[in-house]
Amino acid sequence: MNCRYLPIIPGVAISLVAIPATGADKSTDSARHPNIVYIMTDDHTAQMMSAYDTRNISTPNLDRIAADGVRFTNSFVANSLSGPSRACMLTGKHSHTNGFRSNETDVFDGSQPTFPKYLQRAGYQTALIGKWHLHTLPTGFDHWEIVPGQGDYYNPQFIEQTGDTIVRHGYLTNIITDQAIDWMERERDPRKPFCLLIHHKAIHRNWLADTCDLELYEDRTFDLPDNFYDKYEGRVAAQQQEMSIASAHDMDIAYDNKMLIPGENTRLRGSYENMLSRMDPEQLARWNAHYDPIIAEFREAGLSGDSLTEWKFQRYMRDYAKVVASLDRNVGRVLDYLRDNGLLDNTLVVYTSDQGFYMGEHGWFDKRFMYEESMRTPLVMMLPEGYEAKGDIGEMVQNIDYAPTFLDLAGVEVPSDMQGVSMLPLLKGEHPDEWRDCLYYHFHEYPAEHAVKRHYGVRDSRYKLIHFYNDIDEWELYDLQSDPTEMKNIYGQPGMEEVTARMMEKLRQAQIEYDDPVRFEYPIPEKYNNL
Repeated sequence: MNCRYLPIIPGVAISLVAIPATGADKSTDSARHPNIVYIMTDDHTAQMMSAYDTRNISTPNLDRIAADGVRFTNSFVANSLSGPSRACMLTGKHSHTNGFRSNETDVFDGSQPTFPKYLQRAGYQTALIGKWHLHTLPTGFDHWEIVPGQGDYYNPQFIEQTGDTIVRHGYLTNIITDQAIDWMERERDPRKPFCLLIHHKAIHRNWLADTCDLELYEDRTFDLPDNFYDKYEGRVAAQQQEMSIASAHDMDIAYDNKMLIPGENTRLRGSYENMLSRMDPEQLARWNAHYDPIIAEFREAGLSGDSLTEWKFQRYMRDYAKVVASLDRNVGRVLDYLRDNGLLDNTLVVYTSDQGFYMGEHGWFDKRFMYEESMRTPLVMMLPEGYEAKGDIGEMVQNIDYAPTFLDLAGVEVPSDMQGVSMLPLLKGEHPDEWRDCLYYHFHEYPAEHAVKRHYGVRDSRYKLIHFYNDIDEWELYDLQSDPTEMKNIYGQPGMEEVTARMMEKLRQAQIEYDDPVRFEYPIPEKYNNL
């Protein structure tokens, strides 16, 4: 079945089809100030993007950005959680500074400075389409239309700038792309440079694929990660999380694996049924035609123990991969529009995710931990003319760096209170000697879904130091060179004293530099206070 971008349903609000190319943009302002198209997804991990990892799936359109531009091989987030990550991106500041630490308890202060506001003042048109997830309405945008909360994959609601909430018929990833292309074609002023944020719900849990993609990857058996059956020795916080694929509580057989068993009530069954209720009869018929035989086969098999866990893993991987396929296809549509309308040469195209995700590593799904799979995030850029970088960039960058980079690119002075640094020298092909040698991370959301303890830490090119705090007091230290999958906690081990002291000092300096007040309530151990 071919994917359709614009189902026509009488009486239902719909998005507009992209208009054919009409020629190159002639704007003199745009020629002086590069446009910015910032595409961000939710929970897309580097393991599931073939520019980074070819083991699992192919993402040819995302790979186009890397092939024609740059790929950051050490890209990280400051807080691996959707709302907080977005606040870091907008403000160029860590969560404790911008005030949005947790999805559960915080509301983003829209009156604070953000990079779209600075770009507006510099003459840019700014637009945001898609996911916002900051519990307030957007500010700093000439145009915006957002999904409420997490949004829905099928026939989603949109909050418009007028204050109206409407339903758009179709699949969300297609609709967001339709609306973004429509804004570029019909609403922007071609005499001005623009910054367009295209923010997708994909690839967020619970991974509902477009109906045209349901059959993808059904013949694929994915390899289990080597540490799929991790026992978490020496890692107390990892033992206490609730993000296990094996757990019926954590990965719900109905909500996550789409197995609606008659008479079998699960914790999240009702939420899944509500999602199905959003589908029109044709969508639901296609959905059921795909999943009903799988449900019947699953019931007949009567799986339990490791066999059930591995079956859930395969369903998870397939569903996730299908949602990536739709996302990749729609990124291709945006790239084609920019190319066909003569915009690519003067546009910075950025693709990234709000954080990474676990694809069975440690037996998990979700994110939150400072471990590599969730702290890392893909980051690729297609550069405007005049920027010489090509291929891989190895310097450590973080999502607090996006805001200063966009301002620097636009010729706007980077405010001194931004905690990130501009990546523009890296995009020019430079490798500054004074580039940072470690990153700071702080996860605040506990108690909450998935039960990951609060923690902070630092990571340099080889080692990572983490402190879990609040209702726990546990330290972890990893040698990423000898233990890249972070299976062996070497904190307190003989021979690690010098490394630990050095990382403690980096932690102290990072918390001072970023003015994190946690250092007063949870100071580093006494023996490291007089280094």
